Formats: sequence, C-alpha cells, structure tokens
Amino acid sequence: MKKLVSVLLIAVVFTSCNEYQKALKNEDIAVKYEMGTKLYDAGKYTKAIRLFEQVATTYRGKPQAEKLFYMFSQSYFKTNQFYLAGYQFESFTSSYPKSEKSEEAAFLGAKSYSKLSPTYSLDQTDTNKAIEKLQNFIDTYPNSTYLPEANEIVKGLAEKIEKKVYENARGYNTISDYKSALVALDNFINDYPGTPYKEDALYYRLDSAYKLGINSVPDKMEERLLVAKKAYTNLVKFKEGTKYKQKADEMLARIEQDLQKFTK
Repeated sequence: MKKLVSVLLIAVVFTSCNEYQKALKNEDIAVKYEMGTKLYDAGKYTKAIRLFEQVATTYRGKPQAEKLFYMFSQSYFKTNQFYLAGYQFESFTSSYPKSEKSEEAAFLGAKSYSKLSPTYSLDQTDTNKAIEKLQNFIDTYPNSTYLPEANEIVKGLAEKIEKKVYENARGYNTISDYKSALVALDNFINDYPGTPYKEDALYYRLDSAYKLGINSVPDKMEERLLVAKKAYTNLVKFKEGTKYKQKADEMLARIEQDLQKFTK
C-alpha cells in the first residue's frame, strides 16, 4: 500500500511539473494564466511568477488583469522580493483604486519598503522612504485594520533612524573630534528629547567637553572647562544615579582642579 501511495505521489508531482513546463512553452496566454493561478493557489509562488511575468503586459486592461496583478504582487511579497513587491503593489493601487484589495495592497506595498530598510549602521535612505510610504498609508486609511501594524513598523523604523543619529554623534567623540561631537550631541538631544539614549548622549557630551577643555590652549581653557562643568551638571540632573557616575565624578574633580588655576 505504501509503495502504491509513493508511486501515485511521484506521478502527481511529475504530471504537475510536466504541466508547468508545457505552460511555460505554450503560446496561449490563457493557459499560462490558468496555470499561474493554480500554482499561486498552491503556494508555489516562484513558479507562478515566471508565468505571470510572461503574460502581465498582454493582460493589462483585460477583465482578469486585476486578479492577475494582485497575485503577481503577492507572489513577489511572499518570496521576499520586496523591491519588486513594493513596485507591483503601488502599480496595483494606482491602476485599481476602487478594488476591494486596494487597501491591503497599499499596506503591503508600504510594508515591502520597510523590509528593505538596512541595519542602522548603514545608509538609511530606504528607511526614510519606508517611513514616508507608511505615513502616506496611515493618512490615506486612518481607520484601517492594518493601522496598528503600520504604526508599529513606523515606530521601529523611527527608532532605527534615532539610533543612527545617536551613533553618528557619538562617533565624533570616538575619533576625538570633540568640537563636532559637542555640536552633534547637542543637536541629537534637542531633536530627540525623549530618546532612550539621552543618558549616554549626555555622558559623551560631558566626555567631549572635558577632553576639549583639558587639552585646550590657556586662552580657551577656562571657558571650555566651565562648559564641561555644566555638562556634568546636566548629566547628574537628568539621572542622579547615572551608570557613568564614577567616571563623571573623576572628570569633575579634574575640571575643578584645573579651574583653580584661573581663580588666583
């Protein structure tokens, strides 16, 4: 019995593959469309894409086109081809704005762009583009059932941008460009007042001001040390028990010591 089932299964698979190959070579676009739909329904999206690619241009404007381009877009999405999925979903919503699938397509198109967002350390052009696409969806469909997920995705993308800005600002401190670090960290703190990186940003601002101050020429040292002292105050005011307290206190002791030179 088991052998019979295995033989039948092999026969079905072989027949299916044979039908697919025949459809690829068939000049009849209806055959390709039918086989593509069958493969799509079976979850065989990669094979379906090959057939949809062959007939997409020919079917444009035909009654079956709406369903075809929806399946085409979904197939790209489900095979993680997000650039092509985003393009196809946008094309779908533009071509069929009154379709019952237009809201879903608009969301999945925007979501596709979010999937192209790279790790925070890389260029964030695609991340900004994804936020723009998702915000446009949110504005267009304020009552959508996809709204919670769209907002959650935007939140995650915005946090990635925020981390990128913070790491860039902190990077100036790492390469000992303390003047630039002060400017960049100030801008970061002002632009992201509720950031989870605020304690770290305030510390590196202190560290930058401190190192700039103690390494300054005499004419600029007092002014810069006072800036560093204010940076210390801002850090402990924000979080009295900061994880950087020991290092910060050591800096303050040196700042106070060096400032005494200017009180004589």
